[in-house]
Order: sequence, then C-alpha cells, then structure tokens
Amino acid sequence: MAANSDPKANIVDSLEAILFVADSPVALEVLARELGVTQGQVSQALEILAERLHANGSIQLVELAGGFQLSTKPEFAELIGSFLSPQRQKLSRSLMEVLAIVAYKQPVTMGDVEKVRGVQSDYSIRALLERRLIREVGRKIAPGRPVLYGTTQQFLHQFNLKALDQLPPLDSVTEEAANIIRHEGPSLFD
Repeated sequence: MAANSDPKANIVDSLEAILFVADSPVALEVLARELGVTQGQVSQALEILAERLHANGSIQLVELAGGFQLSTKPEFAELIGSFLSPQRQKLSRSLMEVLAIVAYKQPVTMGDVEKVRGVQSDYSIRALLERRLIREVGRKIAPGRPVLYGTTQQFLHQFNLKALDQLPPLDSVTEEAANIIRHEGPSLFD
C-alpha cells in the first residue's frame, strides 16, 4: 500500500499510528522528534487528527499527563468496562492521605509526610511506589540525604490531569491543613 503523498496527511496518519501503539501519553516534543518536524507542525496535525476522530468512530484524542493519547469516547465507557472487566484497585484512606501530601507538597521526604500525618508512612510510600503513583525524584540536602518523592505521569493519568496545576485548589475548609502541609507545622493529629 502506497503512503499518502500529502505531507500534512502523512504527519496526521503517522501521529495516529504512534498514538495508537503508545501505552501512555506522548509529549509534543517527543512526537516532533520522532516525526522530524516542528512542534508547531505536530500541533496543527494533532488538531486535524482530533477533528477527524471527533467526526467519526469510537476513538478520540485526549491531552493528558503532559502528552497526547488515543482513548475510546466516553459514550463507549460502559461497553468497554463490561468487556474488559477491570479489577479496580481502590486506594485506602491512608494511601490517599500520603498521595495528597506528596502531590501538594512535592518534592517531599518520608519524614515530611510522617510529620504531617503524625504516623509512620513507610508502608504507604512503598505501596504508592509499587503502584507507580509516586517516584523518587532526588535526595534532600540534609543529614542522611533522605529520598525526595514526587508524583508520576501515572498519577496524572489515573486522576485525569494534564498537569499538576490542575490539582483542585484546597478549599477554605482544608486551608488549615494546607498551611500545615506548606509550612511543615504541627501534625494534623496534634
């Protein structure tokens, strides 16, 4: 089968092919590098691809976790959920607490997390590392050089966020807790 001779169409089709096989969102700069074109050309081609997919079929282009990915359209969610029967792995309250602290305060050490929670958090940190929702991002320049943790692309993907600045703002009810997190004040349980 001959390739399409229209260079713009080739970029769109090439983007669709890459995004079809990608198992996670692909950044704009990565797409540009792989195709040997500018990021502007990729942006234009992504718009064309999004319009094409929007008009027909069951697939859509989504911007997620700092990149782009193909996904099924929302109207097929129930059908796909029934077909795949995914086993949901709910996060316990303690895992959600630790994840929230890491998300809003990153980079953060385990000691910082424990200071906020007032309890040991090594199990929760390990569980979140295993689920690839957090990762080691460096070491704090302090005695013992403790590991610093931050969230991952998987975190953004799981919570359907394009970037960390889309985290919901801490509302006034939780503002006190946010101040504790930001300023490393007393534990929430003091």
